[in-house]
Amino acid sequence: MKPLTADRIIKGIIIIVIVAVLLYLTYTFMNLVAYGLVALILSYMLDPLVNRLQAYGMNRTLGIILVLALLGFIIAGVSTTIFPTVGQQIVELTKQLNLKNIQMVAQKMDTRLNSLFPFIPYGFLQQHLTSLAQQIFNVAGISTTISNIIGFFTNVFAALLVIPFATFFFLKDGNYFRRNLLRLVPNRYFETTLNIIDKIETRLGLYFKSIALESLLVAILSSLLLTVAGLQNALSVGIAIGIANSIPYFGPILGYGLSVIVAIFETGDFSLVGACLLAVLFTQLVDNVVFQPFLFSRSAGMHPMIILFAILIGAQVAGLIGMLVAIPIATIIKIIVVEIHWSLKNYYVFSQKDS
Repeated sequence: MKPLTADRIIKGIIIIVIVAVLLYLTYTFMNLVAYGLVALILSYMLDPLVNRLQAYGMNRTLGIILVLALLGFIIAGVSTTIFPTVGQQIVELTKQLNLKNIQMVAQKMDTRLNSLFPFIPYGFLQQHLTSLAQQIFNVAGISTTISNIIGFFTNVFAALLVIPFATFFFLKDGNYFRRNLLRLVPNRYFETTLNIIDKIETRLGLYFKSIALESLLVAILSSLLLTVAGLQNALSVGIAIGIANSIPYFGPILGYGLSVIVAIFETGDFSLVGACLLAVLFTQLVDNVVFQPFLFSRSAGMHPMIILFAILIGAQVAGLIGMLVAIPIATIIKIIVVEIHWSLKNYYVFSQKDS
């Protein structure tokens, strides 16, 4: 180990300042960082297709443009066929979410809850749901909601501008970025770093492809089964269940809760609750027995207890977004720890003295 000198102290301070500035910029421009992560995920998912076109003799830039154009046409097709229906269902459901209906549903749920669990005070749900609804429907709440809606569409517009361009450059210059990053790595750490990057890219690529396909299949199946069950807003609820299903353990719970709430608001009673619960239950059974074993057979690699704690920590730190990114972050940390541990045992690169 080298003695502590003024140069080493100054170098350490500079590194700390750079890291602090990067963390500050990341926090300040969190939206842009999120867009960059989305673009990076898309590049992981689309890169094999671009590579296949390049292998057939097509120029890589032209292949990237073709793949992104195809993706754009698919999104446009979905936007003009499915999104209007979902939007209409959401509007109709929103009309039912008035204070009078919420009080009525809360009263019926209180009656049923008290009959099943007598120790729960009667009026518990009605009191809390009514209080929450009053906060939502007051003037300040409406103003805040409108501001949030405007901000949402502003973010969507910015995302539509940033994400395609970032995805294009990730696909086009990904290898260039990697080479420049690896040039900064000292020779003694080169092989370990290369293994870490390669395994992270492989594992995350498999994970994101699997989770996207699983969410799509769950959304389709749950929408069909909820339609058969008699739910009018089956498509919008099914899509929400598919998206929520990307969160292990907690996603299915959200799906059950959402289907029950929508069923009660649509009918004003509990007549559809049983059928909707059976539809979601069957969807989860198919997901656990068929979809997950098939899709995640290669991308699995963590103990369920680790996944659970990662999701809980993510929820504590960043709410819903934290739950969504918890598994990818935990995967990255695990790969780094495993690779460094393996290198310590086999290469001893981290125990050698600096030359």
